[in-house]
Amino acid sequence: MMRIVILTGAGISAESGLGTFRDKDGLWTKYDLEDVATPQGFAHNPRLVHDFYNARRANCLAALPNDAHHALARLEAEFPGDVVIITQNIDNLHERAGNHRVWHMHGELLRALCASCGHRWNAPAIMTPQDPCPACHALATRPDVVWFGEMPHMMDDIQQALYEADLFVSIGTSGTVYPAAGFVRIASAGGAQTLEINLETTGSVFDETRQGEAGKQVPAWVDEVLRQA
Repeated sequence: MMRIVILTGAGISAESGLGTFRDKDGLWTKYDLEDVATPQGFAHNPRLVHDFYNARRANCLAALPNDAHHALARLEAEFPGDVVIITQNIDNLHERAGNHRVWHMHGELLRALCASCGHRWNAPAIMTPQDPCPACHALATRPDVVWFGEMPHMMDDIQQALYEADLFVSIGTSGTVYPAAGFVRIASAGGAQTLEINLETTGSVFDETRQGEAGKQVPAWVDEVLRQA
């Protein structure tokens, strides 16, 4: 059975209106990353961190999956082999488009985590420092996202999937930040063909690169894969 492993980054969700780190006027430009995306920032000012992620959560809930998300959901539904999506994004647009096998290596914006006992649950739309953990009741509720300096989720499973992939596809990511930057090399070492779909080529070693908007390039690629399946 053929296995396709797909890595998605901020570029695929940008077309749904969710900004990237690099957007000149996006939400990220109004905050210092050290203040809102590190454990130290959360310890220093949890209310600021919650306000930031409350705003991101509202943006996420208002956004809709775009043509690239829907194409990947169609690929999972119609491809006779195995399709796994590894996403760097913390939104739920893949799931809302219809994908079921989505691995969130950087966590999920719509989930909450207790920094005290490790319990996880569905996050409310608005989170505050006064929210108790449902399990241990500690006032240590935080967004269930991976901050700078923390270990991404599911790395053992991801490495295994990359080694077993027949085709590895990177969509909408710069590929410059590790560990994701090394995924193409892991997949290639396992014998996979590799494809990059991005607005700009990253200079990484892919067998094929397609340049352009994900909303146009991904549906065209999915059509090709399904015709050949």
